[in-house]
Amino acid sequence: MAELIHKTVGTLLDEQAERLLDHEAVVYPEYNLRWSYLEFRNHANQVAKGFMKLGLQKGHHIAIWANNQPEWLLAQFATGKMGAVLITVNTNYRTRELEYLLAQSDTETFILMEGVSGTSYVDMLYEICPELLTSKPGQLKSARLPRLRNVIMIGDKRYPGMFTWQDVLEMGQTISDEELMKRQESLDPDEVINMQYTSGTTGFPKGVMLTHYNIVNNARNIAECMKLTEQDRLCIPVPFFHCFGCVLGTLTCVSVGATMIPLTKFDPGLVLKTVEQEKCTALHGVPTMFIAELNHPDFEKTDFSTLRTGIMAGSNCPIEVMRRVTEDMGIKELTIVYGQTESSPGITQTRADDPLELRVATVGKKHDVVEVKIVDPQTGETVPPGVQGELCTRGYHVMKGYYKMPEATAEAIDEEGWLHTGDLAVMDENGYFRITGRLKDMIIRGGENIYPREIEEFIYQHPKVLDVQVVGAPDDYYGEIVAAFIRKKEGVSLTAEEIREYCQGQIARHKIPEIIHFVEEFPMTASGKVQKYKLREMIAEELKKKKDF
Repeated sequence: MAELIHKTVGTLLDEQAERLLDHEAVVYPEYNLRWSYLEFRNHANQVAKGFMKLGLQKGHHIAIWANNQPEWLLAQFATGKMGAVLITVNTNYRTRELEYLLAQSDTETFILMEGVSGTSYVDMLYEICPELLTSKPGQLKSARLPRLRNVIMIGDKRYPGMFTWQDVLEMGQTISDEELMKRQESLDPDEVINMQYTSGTTGFPKGVMLTHYNIVNNARNIAECMKLTEQDRLCIPVPFFHCFGCVLGTLTCVSVGATMIPLTKFDPGLVLKTVEQEKCTALHGVPTMFIAELNHPDFEKTDFSTLRTGIMAGSNCPIEVMRRVTEDMGIKELTIVYGQTESSPGITQTRADDPLELRVATVGKKHDVVEVKIVDPQTGETVPPGVQGELCTRGYHVMKGYYKMPEATAEAIDEEGWLHTGDLAVMDENGYFRITGRLKDMIIRGGENIYPREIEEFIYQHPKVLDVQVVGAPDDYYGEIVAAFIRKKEGVSLTAEEIREYCQGQIARHKIPEIIHFVEEFPMTASGKVQKYKLREMIAEELKKKKDF
């Protein structure tokens, strides 16, 4: 069992740098960049000193809007050393969402890249802060974002009102190592160091406040379940702005001295190439990423012989995908992690040596140092093994709360310190958990409770189906009926009638989808989660139009 430790993110990195020195810490194949642990620590120190020169104090808020750039990684560990709170910004955000986050979070310093996939982050920021165009760097006075002072552009190009990343590095040269160490030693592991906005599948962003103690210990527990050591090389194609990337990915590597190999953004072909060329022993991803890799033209030509472990998380994994990842990709010790941002994020995890059937059917057992119980959502009473209820957890990993949202915090964490996840689950007599759905996703059709996961698992086994998502659609008679959104495999023809026939006699009649839509893709969060609420909105809108017509 990984004992809980009372250390800051900065101390954790220092210890590994002193222990491992020239061992590879960071590899970016896209930039031909390789840093040892000592080099990585020194770069992080330089950035931390630059932040201090900018006037950032312990507890100040610094937001970053970029994909998995080296600068993102440096900002994560630099803030861990000098005590500013790093606020992660979803790369899919647009103007309105960005303004909300920067205002709600009281961000004082904002780091951004120019943009992604034809979307200009710069234009969006100037739209929100036109004053930037005539401001001196570091002297912004914005009507809509009164707390924002500093804007830092990743890259060399100069923009009105903004510092460049290089400016920050040069500023850091005027701060001594002693000043940084004094600041670092003043930090308390129980202080908030990371704030992540969670909304994704529910639509309303809340700033989750996580401490050094939360995330350092979660990273160590995750590593232990994966049997991760300094000998491992982890490919990280999941976004840093999400807990999956910056806790289960980068921080988990640093917790044991493993080598992190991030990709700036997900590209299935690049993942395959990187795994082979860098001899990766571990790979992270959400199910949709693994599906894309398994179906990539280069899959058969890729050498996966070094792969051993990794994490699949983020959403429910179809059983067939799990089998192919463990058998065809050879990730025999792949672990499934279940959790949420509010729990730093890991709550339960399969172990590297769990038999395949447990790794395909469950999300593992609770981490040793946390408490988990399943309660009746109506009464709050703990239910026995085998009975479905809401999963609740308590321990070191539970967030400090939602930033400036005391009511939402009280709703999520009860008076006894239990975090209510909103997820439905069943625990078996051996302590293994199955996630059976979201409280909010449950479909109630004429009084019958229907859990989408069960129907998705069944339809996914159809040989022509690539992926499937099931939601409830409003219905005047039943209240709700079952709707399925299906992605077909390439080059096949498939009809709604075929799907219904496939279900006939295999699953109960009331569970057979009454509405079937074939789609090219699902609405997704940038971290790879399907936004079911958007699917529900689409179907409700369509049914309303038919009714009106």
